[in-house]
This record gives sequence, structure tokens and C-alpha cells, in this order.
Amino acid sequence: MFDKSPSLFPIKERYAFLSHCGVAAMYGPAQRREHEIAELHCRTGTLILRQYQPIMAGLHSATAELLKTSPDNVAFLRNTSEGIGLIAAGYPFKRGDQVISYVHEYPANYYPWKLQERRGVELVLLPDRDTVGIGRTDLPVAFTMRDLEERVTPRTRVVALSHVQFASGHIADVAALSEFCKARGIDLVLDVAQSLGALPFYPEELNVAAAVSSGWKWLMGPIGTGLLYTSPAFREKLELVMVGADTMQQGDEYLDHTWAPHMSAKIFEYSTVPIALAAALECCIREMPLRYGLEAIWAEVTRLQDVFLARLDSSRFRLVFDYSTPVRSPIISLVVPGNAEAVAKALVKQNVICTARGGYLRVAPHFHNTEAEVERAADALNAIA
Repeated sequence: MFDKSPSLFPIKERYAFLSHCGVAAMYGPAQRREHEIAELHCRTGTLILRQYQPIMAGLHSATAELLKTSPDNVAFLRNTSEGIGLIAAGYPFKRGDQVISYVHEYPANYYPWKLQERRGVELVLLPDRDTVGIGRTDLPVAFTMRDLEERVTPRTRVVALSHVQFASGHIADVAALSEFCKARGIDLVLDVAQSLGALPFYPEELNVAAAVSSGWKWLMGPIGTGLLYTSPAFREKLELVMVGADTMQQGDEYLDHTWAPHMSAKIFEYSTVPIALAAALECCIREMPLRYGLEAIWAEVTRLQDVFLARLDSSRFRLVFDYSTPVRSPIISLVVPGNAEAVAKALVKQNVICTARGGYLRVAPHFHNTEAEVERAADALNAIA
């Protein structure tokens, strides 16, 4: 079913690449699409603008299909920080309002909220809980719904969490979070960088106010790309904090300074975007998750995880979470003997790429990996450790 050939995934020519939770290897046809648009820019100059609207419309359409939403609800970004920053700065907070997040969130989902303390907003951080008995306080594990329930107040306006935690791989129960927030009139904002492209995720069905992702992890797109979903009701709350010609409905009528912002998520694409990167990201979305289906991709990811874990010497490594159940993380985080960074560097010498974060070694196969690749990675890890 899946085309796993090196012509599509050139990194296979040398590496067993299991680091889709880091900077993923770019999808080969997307690189060629990016080059095609850059070449056209080089050869036609300003005439490249003829491609601008069709490329952006194509990306919006593909993203909307991926998320089962309207193209009006999605926007192209440079990274996750930009999306969460625009949301946090534009949210109509009043002094004394609260945002609840997790103490070990990725910086993109921490600093934009921390910055709102200048406006009198209180950032409340859920503590880390060793929910699985790791027994080490230096390793982040998870937050709990109980801690959220105990900390929410009538002043809580936003709950901002990651769908999948970047270090431990903890996967949030988005349905439970959504139900909790909806019952209290709280906006749920999710960082989905560690799930989008691997796990099925449909924000409208889950009553998510906003979801933000980079494009260079599980989507395998170019560095410098990202996506933002916002519900119409949530957008109506937000104030504009960055504006430009593309914010306004009159577009390239640059002498018309009428204040007429788009009603769609195009308000977040406030100025000229790198259309070569946008075209490449659309290629990734159409030729991978839309071609095969997120459910099929996720089934293949979990199958490859099982192959890897069956080969791994379990006496030498500690899994953070249980990977024998359907509800599991796309990231296998391992407690390894010694230093995880050193182990990751040693694996590179064996042409196996994983990454270390938060004290863990993270192993993250994608659908295009083969059984031979994940078995080779497990064998290399067994030998090193």
C-alpha cells in the first residue's frame, strides 16, 4: 500500500531515520516542488506572483481536507511560536485572567503565554507527575486531569497544552480536555507539532479553539513552515497584533487603506509568505496523509513501533509509557544507560538517527520506514547500550 522507495525518501540511501519528532528528513517530491517554484522566481521575477494565490489556495484546501474543516479556518505560518504568539497576544485577556499550561511544555507553548504577564495575566503551570513509576525527578513525564481540575478557577480563560509532549511522549486525552473546557467556557489551544501527520486529529470534532503545528516533523515539510487552525468563534475573540496588506480584503490595491480585515484565518497571513515553501508543504500533505489516510498511516506507525520494540533488549532500556495499547504516543521515549545525548551521537555513527530530549532517547518511526530499518535501529541500540 505504501510507497517507501528512496526516490521519495532519499534519506534511506544512507540512514535508518527514526527522528520524525525532531527535524524530519524532507519528503523528496516536496524538495523538488520547492525548487521548481524557486527556479520560476529566479527566471520570471515579479511574474512569480501569478502563482501566489493558486499556491496558497491549494495549501489551504489540502490542510482543510487533512483536518476535516473549511479552508477559511486554516492559515500558513513560519513555525509554532508564530501561531501561538499571535493567539496569545491577540487574546482579550483582562487583568487577573489565567492561562493553564504544563511545567514542561515546549518553549513555543510557554513563552508566548509567559509574555502575557505584562498584561496582568497569571500563567498557572500543571506540575509534573510520575504517573508510570519512572522514579526519577530529573525526567519529565506527564500532567494529570486531576491537577487541571484542582487548578481551574472562574478566571481561567485558556488551557494551552501539547497533544503529544515532545520529551516524554505523553499523549493528552484531547476528548477529555475538550469536554472539560467546553463545560467551563474555556478555550482549548493545542500544540500539535508532535502529532499532526501521524495521528488522526480533527479539531472541529473535538471542539478545539486553536491548533498550531510546525510543518517539518511528521508532515516532513520544509523548515520554516507551519499551520494554524482556528475556529470561527475563537477568531472573533482575537485582536489583530500583526497586520499588513494581506490582512485586508482589498489585497494588492495598496493605495486603498480601508480597514477591512478578512473574516477567515487569512488574517494571520498578514504579509508576503514564502510560496516555494508553501507549495512544498502542500505537496507533503497531498502525497502522504491525504493519499494514504491518517488512520492507515497511524496503523503503520504503530506496527513499526511493535517491530522495533520486539527487537529491542527490554532488559537494558525503560519505556516511559505502555505501547501495547491502541492509545499510545508516536514517540517512543526510552530511559537508556548513561547519557541519552551520547547514545544518540553513537547511533549516528551506525547510520541510525534518533534524538535525545529531556533526558530521554526518542525513537519515532514513520509510515515510510521499513521493518529492516527499525530492526537495524534496535540492533544498533542494543549493541551500543
